[in-house]
Amino acid sequence: MISAGSIGMPLHFGKVPSFLTERMGDMGEAIIESIVENYGPSEVLTRMSDPQWFQALGATMGMHWNSSGITAVVLGALKRRLNKRAPDLGLYILGGKGKAIQSTGHHITRVADRHSLDGKALVRSARLTSRIDNNAIQDGYNLYQQYFLLSNQGEWTAISQGMNTGTRRARRYHWHSPTVRSFGDAPHTGIAGLEKQQVLNLVDENAAPLRQHMVALTKERPKDLVEAIHASEMPNRHDVRKDDINPARLASVLDLAYNRDIESFEDLVDLHGVGPRTLKALAMASELIHGDNTRFEDPARFAFAVGGKDGRPHPIDTESLEQTVSLLKESVSRSKLGERDKNDAIKRLHKAAVEGESKGVPIDFINDLIEHEWARSESEGGVTFMGTVVKGLTRGIMDLQNPLLYGKKKS
Repeated sequence: MISAGSIGMPLHFGKVPSFLTERMGDMGEAIIESIVENYGPSEVLTRMSDPQWFQALGATMGMHWNSSGITAVVLGALKRRLNKRAPDLGLYILGGKGKAIQSTGHHITRVADRHSLDGKALVRSARLTSRIDNNAIQDGYNLYQQYFLLSNQGEWTAISQGMNTGTRRARRYHWHSPTVRSFGDAPHTGIAGLEKQQVLNLVDENAAPLRQHMVALTKERPKDLVEAIHASEMPNRHDVRKDDINPARLASVLDLAYNRDIESFEDLVDLHGVGPRTLKALAMASELIHGDNTRFEDPARFAFAVGGKDGRPHPIDTESLEQTVSLLKESVSRSKLGERDKNDAIKRLHKAAVEGESKGVPIDFINDLIEHEWARSESEGGVTFMGTVVKGLTRGIMDLQNPLLYGKKKS
């Protein structure tokens, strides 16, 4: 068992309307299905065990980029879809919020019996990760969500989330069974550390003593466990700023989408007719599917794929979201029939974006991009959790979020 890390977020309450959760679920399902088609279900679990990748997935689906609600919305939407398709995709999402946590063990046992897996060991793993997160890591966060993602081969990823009402913060914890070390070009997925200069690889043979004594850590030495977890924190604010993203990566995607740099790549011919906003979203979805684990330290960047439900960095562009879902699903369907041209083109799209990152970055283009997208949303019908954008009103309401939730401080 390896601790893949944790991430802290502002604690947000409220319900996402169904007209958004359905679209978000469509995008998430299309991305997961494409990962399975290209790399298999193990890669889904590997990526899901990365806190930053998970946050980027939620942002690409249209959730608010740093919201604690990403966990329930993303996994809730995917659970409803993926479990129905488990015989095809080989993946189950078990557990949930509140009372659903109590039935996690029962559902694990049922899946284990169906696929001749060691149910007792799997239930114990789920219970142990929860116990560690709730007891050993004594950081003031009480668990209220627990999910157990399980493949039909017995590989698993555990994701749990706790809240601290006193600080109005939430923290999500990720665990992964040590069976797959893929995630693109990186050799291991269990790299963990509090700082880049102080990294501990929990799948390395030298880390065996720590793995063997994980149970003991739950009772005796929680400090050792905390130091072995890669932790990151999201800021207490809603707006996306230049410091939150890697500008070169975003600029390269915009260059491909709007300046039609895509025309220079012959193997992207199938995508030449795609509009620029859809191409932007598709390039970011391609990065989620094909990018290695060095690409997701700035999950806020993926909020520019289709926008966010709170209008940050801009309202959701439902047209580009729906077109991206359609293109991803079509690429998978054709790939299953042996026609991989469109699937390969989407993979190449990510590679083309990476190649363009050395061109340089326009000065302070982030605010201009946000203003442009807001203007388009106001004229062409972008949406937020409140519904269709109303010119002059929706943005004014959204601009009140920072001072109302976090006071007058800007960060």
